[in-house]
Order: sequence, then C-alpha cells, then structure tokens
Amino acid sequence: MKRDFIDPPLAYMLLSGIKLKKVGGQKLTVASGIDRSILFNLRSMMRMERDINSLLDFIVTESARIANSERASLFLYDEKRHQFWSKIALGTTEVIRFDADMGIAGKVFETGKTIIADYAYKEKSFNPLIDKKTGFITKSLICLPLKNVDDKAIGILQVLNKTEGVFTEEDEGILEIFASNAAVAIENAALIDELEESKTLLQQENHILKQKSKGKFFVNDIIGSSPKINEVVRMIEKIANSPLDVLISGESGTGKELAARMTHYNSTRSEAPFVDINCAALPESILESELFGIEKGVATGVEKREGKIEQANGGTLFLDELGEMSLQAQAKLLRALQERKVLRLGANKSIDVDIRIVAATNKDLLNEIQKGNFREDLYYRLNVVHIHMPPLKELREDIPVLAKHFLSDIGQKIGKHQLRFSLEALNSLSNYSWPGNVRELQNEVKRASIMTEGDIIGITDISEHIRNPIDNVNLGNDITDDPQTLKETVQRIEISMINDALQETGGNKEKAAKLLGITRQGLFKKIKRYGL
Repeated sequence: MKRDFIDPPLAYMLLSGIKLKKVGGQKLTVASGIDRSILFNLRSMMRMERDINSLLDFIVTESARIANSERASLFLYDEKRHQFWSKIALGTTEVIRFDADMGIAGKVFETGKTIIADYAYKEKSFNPLIDKKTGFITKSLICLPLKNVDDKAIGILQVLNKTEGVFTEEDEGILEIFASNAAVAIENAALIDELEESKTLLQQENHILKQKSKGKFFVNDIIGSSPKINEVVRMIEKIANSPLDVLISGESGTGKELAARMTHYNSTRSEAPFVDINCAALPESILESELFGIEKGVATGVEKREGKIEQANGGTLFLDELGEMSLQAQAKLLRALQERKVLRLGANKSIDVDIRIVAATNKDLLNEIQKGNFREDLYYRLNVVHIHMPPLKELREDIPVLAKHFLSDIGQKIGKHQLRFSLEALNSLSNYSWPGNVRELQNEVKRASIMTEGDIIGITDISEHIRNPIDNVNLGNDITDDPQTLKETVQRIEISMINDALQETGGNKEKAAKLLGITRQGLFKKIKRYGL
C-alpha cells in the first residue's frame, strides 16, 4: 500500500491543529497511523514539561514510538567542548560524549540536513563507537538536527532500527516537525531549570547573609560592661519582640543604628527587611518620594517606584536623623503610622503596610517642639519606648575593650593579625574625651593600625590631639592670659579639629565628617559658618 508524503510545512499545519485540504484530489494521510490529535498532544505535553530530564526522556521515548523503531537517542551540543553528550538514551542510563565532528551526527549538525541510512554500517560517515559503548547494534537510522526558533542547531535526534522496513520520507516529515518542537521545548526547559537553580542559589545566599547579619547583632555581642551599656542591653531585650515603635536618642557616633539593628534582628521580624533612610542626607523634595514612593507619570520620565515604607513591609523601617525631617514630611509620616497605610506621590489609593518604626535623633526633640521644628503628636507617637545611647566619655571603663575589639577586627582585614596596644597608647585612648564618640574611636584605631610599622601600636602612633593633652593645658593658660567666652573657645577647638580632619583625609569632606563623628551636612554647616 502506497503512503503519501507529508512535507514539513503541511505537517506543521497538522501539528497546529489546522485541517488539511485535498491536493490534486488526493487526501494526505499521516504515517504509521499517527493522527493529528496525537501529534498535537505530543507537542502540548512537551511544552508543559518543565523538568529537563523528564522532557528528554519523553522526547526519545515518543520519537521512537511514532516512528515504530527500537530506540531513539538525543544528543545535545556542548559548545565549550565542541562535543555531543547524551543524558538520555532509551534503554540505557550511561552518559555518552563524543566529538561533534564525528559520524553521521556530526555531518547532520554541520549541514543542518536530515540523513536517512537504510544500512548504517555501509555509510562511510557512520561512527560505530557508540554501538561499542552501548552494546546496541544499529541497523537503520534517521538522524535529524534539533533547531531552535533562531534556526540554530542545538543538537541532534537519532531514531534507530525501524521495526518494519526502512525509514521513509514520510517518517522524516513527521520527525522533523517533532524535532523542531522538541528543540524549542528543550531550550525553554533548560532556561527554566537554570532560573530555578539561580533562584535556589540566591535564596540560599540570602539566607546565609541574613544569618550572618543576624549573628552580628545578637544582644549578647554588645561590647562593654559598664552600667549604662548594660541598661541599654536590658532595654533592647525587653522590647525587641514587642510591636512597639522605638525612639533612640544620643550624640552622633554613639551607636544608634547598631541599637536599631539589634532591636530588629532580635525580634520576630528578623527574617523580614530592615530598611534604613537618613533623613538628613536627602533634600526635602527627594525625601518624600524616597519614603512614600511615587506613581508613574507624576512628572515626565518618572517611573513607578516603591518607597522605603513599602520596602520595609513586614519588617522594620529605621529613620535616622529624624529631627532633620521637614514638617510636611512629618505630617505624612504621622498619617502613615496612625493608619498603617502609605500613599505614593501622585497616587489615589493607599497601600496597607505592616511595619515597625525605629527612629533615631541626635537632637533634643522636646526643644525642637518648642521651637516649632518638630510635631508634638509625632514625637509622642514614636516615643513609645525610648532608648538613650550614652556618649563614650561616660563609658571610660569600656574604652579599652572597645579599642581592642576594633583592633582585632581591623587587623584581620588588613592582614596584621598580631597587632596590640602598648599600655601607654591604651591609657591615652582611655583619657581622651571622644567628642565623636565610638565612631571617632573606631576611626582612630583604623588610622593607628595602618600607620604603625610593627605589631605594637605605641603612643607615637596615636593622633597628637589625642595623645598630647598639652593643648588642653595651653588652652587653660590662654584663657587666663587672654580671657575668652566658652563659645569662642569651642569655636577655636572646632576649627582646629576640622582643619586637622580635612588635612588627614586630603580634603575629602565625607571622610572628614566620619572621622569627626558628625554628619556630612553638619560638617558643611560648620565649614560655611567658620568660612573654612
């Protein structure tokens, strides 16, 4: 019985569910009793399969079945090695690799054209090594390229040993369409598999980073044992797991952000985001959009963006330098806190949020309220729990412990593992007043660690204004000989320290501000005030 050949375009129409018309009075049929619905289902199943291993298994099984053959093999191209490899070969579990230029497979891959061999071992290009590896004897075969949507070959499909007769052009037409759909499905599944692996890896890395971050902020890891530090630790332990908002006060550099992070990472919200924003670092016009977000189209070229409040949903929002926030932004923040809803700039609908607020300030907010610079209702809304971070000059007994801790940490980073302080150097650190608090101490330890030439940081490695109290003695003499007001004396000291910091940092104001233990904006104000 004569069978009619279905060419690829018509076969594609068949797979797509399009009815075939009679051509020249002859009705086209499908080879081997395979009808339209079976081919269409095979294509659908391939597209639905997301697991790459299951998909490859399905392809070789079904390609052998629809061609009435003993076996099928699928070889994918490894571009880096210029090899074919088989993860699945029907009837075997062995992974096979061979050079992509070898055999009929290599020829099909190079030319992009299907090859039919009625007697495999009579073909000059046939490579018998695969048979030797698998123990299978190839008699007849059809080898087809697997091409993606860009018509680029990604591998080859071989169907082996027709159970009755030899492979025909009719088999070729059906298998070519099957192979083209298989190639697309393989690429999609491989991409999904790669994305899933990347997602899993990112989740694992994120979990590790969270655990590391959390480990840095255990309450028991707070350095110091003075009564005032112990009081801070006890307060954080008490309120960490509560839903209460927290207000942290203290001078610049006293560790307010550290206390905020410890409050978060020791709470039930520790797996959720900790989002921070410095209210003093952003202009008023930008601060509101950063906090509340903005809708697309508010201004030309503006895209929709989540604000910090939304980003902190489920976790903690840390508002640093709260006292610098404008009254307008304070009003919007108060509304968001009361309603637990946030309204993006330019939006008509509010978004529900579940956040805990931890705010920090180096200002006396009650005094700011009296001046009309801060809202009283917002103050009492945030000041549910108040934590005060003491200045370093009130923690003198903790200074040696803190200095040694910073030295150990910095020594590890710069490869100086044996660094230690001389007793004289440590005493000079303990006797200094530290106007920049813990941040200034940390920066001084960093500087001394780099400047010292040996393993021992001596008194000469400490900055002169810290190690040498002569300036303070001279200051007293100056006051006696040439009386000055307290304000004038403070100004003179500030000017001297700012000049020293700028000289040490090569004029870098951001680094100088950190060295002095004040904000960059605070430094700019002082430079402008003193005309430096």
